[in-house]
Parts: sequence; structure tokens; C-alpha cells
Amino acid sequence: MSSLRHHRIIIASLFLPNTTVLGDSAPASPNESALGSFVPSTPSLLTPGTPGRQPLLPKATGPLKSIVEDLKDKSRHPTPSITPRAEAANPFSRIGSSISGPESLLDALAKLNGTKTINAGSSTSPPNGARNFQTTHHGSNAHTRVQRRSSRSSAHRAASRSLSSSRHDPGHHSIKWHFENNPHCNGGLKNAIESVGDRLRRKLWVGTLGTNTDGFRESLRRNIEWRMREERESVPVWIPDSDFASCYDEFCHQVLWPALHYAVPDAPKTKAFYESAAYKQYVAVNQRFADTIASAYVEGDIIWVNDYHLMLLPTMLRERLPNAAIGFFMHVAFPSSEIFRCLSVREPLLKGVLGADLIGFQTANYARHFRQTVSRILTAEALPKGIQLDDRFIDVGVFPMGIDVSSITAKKQDAEVTEWMKSLRQRYAGMKIIVGRDKLDVIQGVRHKIQAFEAFLDKYPEYQGKVVLIQVALQTTEENEAQGGVADVVSHLNSRFSTLTYQPVVFLHTQDLTFSQYLALLTVADAFMVTSLREGMALRAHEFVECQEQRHRPLILSEFTGSYSYSGFRSCIPINPWDKRSTAKAIHQALIMSNEEATSRWEDLHNHVVTQSAQAFVTSFLVRCLRSNIEHMQSVDPADIATFDVARVLPRYRHSQKRLLLFDFEGTIWTRDIITIARNAGATGTPEFEAPEEAIKLLNRLAEDPRNQVWLLSGLTKKMLDVVAEKAPTIGIVAENGCFIKPLPDRDGNSAWISVVANFNMTWKAACMEILQYVCPVLFRMRIDRVPESACLQFTERTPGSFVEEREASVVWRFWTQKETDEHNADWQWAHRQAAEAQNHIFDSIGERYGLRIIPGSTSFLVLPNNISRSTAVGAILQPGGPLRTQLTARAAAAWLSSEAMEADNATDFDFVLGVGKDERLMRRLNELDNAETCSTSSKGTDAKWKLDPEQVVPTLWRFADVK
Repeated sequence: MSSLRHHRIIIASLFLPNTTVLGDSAPASPNESALGSFVPSTPSLLTPGTPGRQPLLPKATGPLKSIVEDLKDKSRHPTPSITPRAEAANPFSRIGSSISGPESLLDALAKLNGTKTINAGSSTSPPNGARNFQTTHHGSNAHTRVQRRSSRSSAHRAASRSLSSSRHDPGHHSIKWHFENNPHCNGGLKNAIESVGDRLRRKLWVGTLGTNTDGFRESLRRNIEWRMREERESVPVWIPDSDFASCYDEFCHQVLWPALHYAVPDAPKTKAFYESAAYKQYVAVNQRFADTIASAYVEGDIIWVNDYHLMLLPTMLRERLPNAAIGFFMHVAFPSSEIFRCLSVREPLLKGVLGADLIGFQTANYARHFRQTVSRILTAEALPKGIQLDDRFIDVGVFPMGIDVSSITAKKQDAEVTEWMKSLRQRYAGMKIIVGRDKLDVIQGVRHKIQAFEAFLDKYPEYQGKVVLIQVALQTTEENEAQGGVADVVSHLNSRFSTLTYQPVVFLHTQDLTFSQYLALLTVADAFMVTSLREGMALRAHEFVECQEQRHRPLILSEFTGSYSYSGFRSCIPINPWDKRSTAKAIHQALIMSNEEATSRWEDLHNHVVTQSAQAFVTSFLVRCLRSNIEHMQSVDPADIATFDVARVLPRYRHSQKRLLLFDFEGTIWTRDIITIARNAGATGTPEFEAPEEAIKLLNRLAEDPRNQVWLLSGLTKKMLDVVAEKAPTIGIVAENGCFIKPLPDRDGNSAWISVVANFNMTWKAACMEILQYVCPVLFRMRIDRVPESACLQFTERTPGSFVEEREASVVWRFWTQKETDEHNADWQWAHRQAAEAQNHIFDSIGERYGLRIIPGSTSFLVLPNNISRSTAVGAILQPGGPLRTQLTARAAAAWLSSEAMEADNATDFDFVLGVGKDERLMRRLNELDNAETCSTSSKGTDAKWKLDPEQVVPTLWRFADVK
């Protein structure tokens, strides 16, 4: 983290954390300082109706008869006649649905008692320095350009203002304005950034205000820019209102959002999805972000681009800032390639993201989907750790988002939270409370939740009148809410089970709640229920876990959330939201769960939440982004590396007394015949292999000098290299890329192979061969939703000319056997894409389980145990007291290698080391030695000090061999 203190972080998000509101400063809000990491895309919990504030969705008026009767019921404990200090009217006293909302209990009590309620708007402002909790929608009087229209579930509320009503009148000469929390800001991101505190000393937010700005005069814009920069560490991006509305409301919400969440629409809505003209505005918005960031950028800044609204921004910035550190993080889900390929603009979106140094996702599945999508659509080389382009490598990583646990813990101790807990327990005495908090669109699965709750009441009638579902509803667009179909099922359920004193489903809109009330609700809940059909990370579930520190009640969580993909959350009660019967059983299981079982489950959940924190998310992503950028910048273009200068190196060689010479075999001092390789593939017995005479002669000449130790580094099998050992008996040999080592012969001329993988589980080879030859079982394990017919063929069969090489401790798949590789050749592109898919299949299926490493080549890739390489073998060779320099038995040497060679340092007694080959790990290791010369024969970027064409290697080395 200390490395970040020297860098400014530019955080690009569609909306800034703060917005500007014309007029004098609004009255103080309830104290919400030091709050935790609320879920992104969440309305504010400030209570509407505060003087000077107009809520986005005003509360309903008109009492519900059952509430009045409930107040008259003397058997129930009455709600307190005044609200807790510094809080708004009690929202929990209303049990109406979103269709017909009641007045608050305080108002009803005032009518009954002839008293007035206390005005929450008169509360004091937060103390200086307190951090306001940020949510995505805020009950402010800022007139938003992405304002929600009236919807069926909020028909009882006042209509929203039109866009034009909020535009500034240019006739005003003296304009007053003030800051407010932006109702649309990514609250989870803002809270995560703020949770790091002073450890990020310098930061700059770049985004839009979220209000209509076409009517702002130039002088007002300059004034806003200056104050934003000085007081809020922010730079606003000025976008025409029409462009922003088209980009955000049409392309982002109606095209990208459904596609990323597996919700490709059916006809007749497909025209808007496939033929959206709003992509032009999406490009324009991203371009304005690029212009703003480029003008504010200073060398050394780290640019952090956030979410699907800005997928084109990384490449736009890369074109203008080629050396900048750029990271992109996708906060939402990422679908399989079969879904993403439905987008008409799929290629520019993917290419836009690939401008980053690091691309982050919430889960390993989303990262895998992205790699596979890039491989299949762009035919780029997708590797387990990222994407290999022609000119650079892009890291792809997993960075699970979390909450600020310490802030949540501190806020729970507030007296307001305790008082609201008492109020809730009085109001729902003798009842079980299930809480949910979701948007009312299709993706969040609220309709499925209500239907499952109805099935629960039908299946377990003894709970009718004894369980209430309190659903906190988040704002969404009218169209999305209508598609969600929540209002109808709520009305149906409540009409079936409601009585004068009981209503099974209570809808609360988030602007009706303060954060203290929300925490109290989570604390008294008997279960929390998430039924998302797809979701990036359900942070509200993390908040529930931390609020249950005393009660340890269970979490009901959809299997389709990003949170569930982590082992720590497997202690929840998992559900398939599409199966309402099993969800009903899960509700019953949660309500009857014993305290012992609930406590055990909660401990697992809690341990994961405190580990996967907001601070860990921010620091891990930024540090990885900076490291990726440094690695990319250090990769030197081959054109900038000098050709191996023999005249300059030869004097050092001539005057050294103890030399170590390390040469790659294949592709360096010898070129293999691909036809012979194919003929040997699958052959039993001794394979057909002829040792190259010129290379053998060179090795023997170099080994004749007593000052030289000559080692041949190869990927071939022991049987093949035994042929070389017979003709060059005085050299050391490394086989199968470090899996086996044949030391220099002893005084008697004996040398036995040492297995470095003797203690490894080699059963992975059968599974790897199955993946390469019989793909269908793997596809089932991957849970691919729609499998193309061609995928049922084996990789080898559907890739002409390819074949599998099974070795003793490794497996090679050669996908291209022709000498020429034309990038525009359709067969080459197909083979290249199949290789990328095969690598991803192997790594995702068995790579992590068995600890495997995949080494990609230009026409093949190699699979072998992790931590085994030519570099680790050389580490054992360099060790003065290592097994390859002393006369140990083969078994003792194998044990030593398994325990120590992987961690061997570079201490050596050689005064001259020469390494020639293509292994970059080996080049980097040897570069750490002061007396080493490294020469690469690769055509790609390298860390070696010299370069040399493979055809020139043998003639060049003969000049060393001829030294007397």
C-alpha cells in the first residue's frame, strides 16, 4: 500500500460522489457519519419530507384502514409517540404495499392523541469531519437527468419533474449553489475508496453531476469546476443532456445491462436491443471522459475506470496516454460468450476494455467468461492469467468487492439504531421478520421472491399471520419496474392473507428510511433473503451478516450471485430463485434453524466478510494495476535489444575460471521436424529420434574445457534425451522443462535421472487428455448454458492437423503443424482460437485443483505441474551445495529438490554464466547475477540483455568453443 502513496488515483465513474444543486444550502440531514459500505445502485435512506428537500419519489398520503385498527388494538404494544432523536418518522409503522401506501404511524398516533409529530428535518447536521454514507439514489432536491418516471408500483406518489424544469435560467446574474451527495453515485465504490482513508493521499474523481447541465452558463461551469477540484477532489465531465440520456437510459439500461445479466429480450423488444442507435451517444460519452482525464493526467497517475458505462474508455486513453497505468473494473456480472456475442457492437466493446493494463471482475467465473469471450470473438490468445495481444499482455484478475466492516460496526453502536430496534420489536412483537432489499426489475428477482413467500404461506399455513416480509424497494426505471411485474404479485398475495392487523408483505422505499433504521431492520431480522437471477456481488448480504453479530440468524442467498461463488458464503442457505417450492422450504429452514447451527453458519460467513473487505478490494486492485503497468513498460521491444556482441563477451569468457553454459535445445541450437514429432505422438517404445550431429559436436567441444559446465535445457522426454546423453556423456540435461534432471557424470562416468515431480499427483494427466480429446464431459462441468454443436467434437478432431503429445510428466497439444503461420489465414485463426479455448478449459477444470501451469507457444502449448520450470532447475544447478553439484543418491537428490530447489536463491560460485534460449523466467533469473550474460532467441519482447536469431546460435557458440 505504501507504493500507492506516491501516486494520484484518478477514479473514473459515470457519476461523481457529489453533485451541485442550485440555490442556498439545504437544511441539515440526519447524522449518518462513519457509515459502512452500502450496496451500489441504492437509493438514499434520508427521509423525504425534510424542509427544503423534495424526494425523488414522495411518500404516499392517506391512511390504510388496517393500520388505524391496528393502533386501536390494545393487545399490541403501541409504537412510541415520538421518533428517536435526529431521525425521521417511523417508516416501519406502515404495512401498506407499494400500491396503496398509508400515512406514518406517527401521524396516525397524532390524530388519535391530538398531538403533533416531531419534525425530523430539524435535526442537527453531522459533526465536522464525519463521513456521510453514500448510496446511489439520494433524497435530494437535485433535479436529475436520469430521473425516474412514474411507475405502477409508485403510482400513488407525486410525478417527477420534467428534465426541462431543472435547467438553469441563463437570465440569472447571481447564482447560488451548493454540494449534495450524488443520488446516482456508485455508493459501494465511494465507500470503498473512503474506507482506505489517508492511505490514498491523492485522488481525483472524474464523472458527471447527474443533473441537467445544458442551461448552465460558462461562468457557472467554471465556478463549479474550480470548487469541485478544490473542495471535493473531483472534475465534472460536461455532456449534453440529450447525449447522456440516450447513452444512459437507452444503451446502458436497455442493451448492456440486460446482456450482462443474461436477459436478452424476446421479440418484439429485440429491435431496441439489437438495433439500438444509442451506441453513437455511448461512444460520445466515453470520448468526453477521455478528453477530461487526458487534460487532468499527470505522469505517475493511476487511472481506475469503473463499470460497464465506460467500456470504451481504456483504449481511448491508451491511444492518448500510451504509458499510463490504466485499470478497468467491472462491478456487475459478465456473461458467457454465447450471450455477449449477441451484441451488435461486441467487438468494439471488447477492444475498448483491452486498452487497460489490468481488467478486474468480481468472481473467477466472470473473469473466465471474459477470457473466453475475447478468445472466441477477437481470436486473441486468452491465457489463464490474462489476454496476450500482439504487442502486450493484459492481466485479468479477480477482486471481490467488500464492505467497510469497521464503519458498520461503529454505526451499529449508535443510540438511534438501538431505539429503532426497540421500535421494530414492539411493532412486530411475536412475529418473524424476513427482510429483502432489491431493485424492482427483472434481474433482482423480487417477483420470484414474492411468489416463493406465497408458496411458503400455502405450504406452512401455521405461519400465516406470524411472518412478515419487509421488502425495501430500490428505484429503477419505469420500464424495468413494469417488466419486473412486482406490483401484481404483491397485491395478489396481500389480498389473500391480509387481515385488519396483519399484512404479509410490507414495501418500504429507501428514501423512506435512514441508514440507522436500515441497520436496525437488519439487526432484528430473523432472515435476510436475496433472490437475484444474476448479480455481481450482493453486498447487502454482507451487511446483514455484520448486523447479526449478536443473533446469528441465517442468510438465504441466490446461487446466481457473485457472493455465493466464494466458499465462505457456502454456509448460507442456497436457493435457486427459479424454483419457488425449494425457496419456500429454505424460508422454513431459516425460521426453524437451531441457534447452534445458525451460529456455526454465521461464523463462516463473518470470517469471509471481514477478510473480503472494502479496504482489501481497493488496495489489491490498485497495487496489481501498478505492478502490471510496470511489468508491461519493462518489456523491451526486440527491435531495441542489441544483437549478441561476441567480441564484447568473449574476453570475459576467456579469462573466467569457472563457467556455466546453459542452452535451450529445441528452437535454439536445433530445430525439430514437425513431421517426426507427429509420427512420434502416441508411439510406444523408443520414439523415433535422431540427435542433431552439429549440435552434439558443439556441446562436446564446449564440455572438453575443464572450466566449463555445459547444460542442455529441453522439453523432450527422458527417452529422447537419452539418445543425446549417449553421444554427449559429459553434459548435464534437463528434460520436460525441469521435471527431470540428469546431473553431470561422476568420476566413474555414471549419471542417473532425478525426478523433480516424484511427490506430485500425476493423475491430472488423464483428465487433461480427456479435455483435449473428449470435450463434452468438461462442458457439463463448466455449466455452459448453450453449447455449440461443434463443441461436442474433440479439440484434436475439430482442429485439422493437430495432435496430442503425452509425456511422462507433462502434456503438449500441437494445434498447428504447417511451417507458415499467416495471421489472416482462416485455418490458422481457427487453430489459434481452439488453442486458447483448450487452455482455458484445462486451467478452469483442473488447473487450480492439481496446481498446473500452462506454457503457451506459437504453435503449441505445454501443461505441467506448477512451480516446475527450467528456471527452477537452473536454481538447483547454481546452488554450490546442491544435489547436482554433490554426489547424492537419486532419492536424496529428489527429496532435496522437492523441498528446497523451488526457493533456491541465486548464490553461485561461477564467475561466468551464459544463458541462451527463449525461457523468459530463466532470463530474468540469470539477470539477477552480476556475472551472467543472457541472450534471447525469441521474436517477442524479452528481458534478456542480447538477442540472436536461432539460425545464428550454433555459429556464434562455435566461436566460444574454439577459444584456446
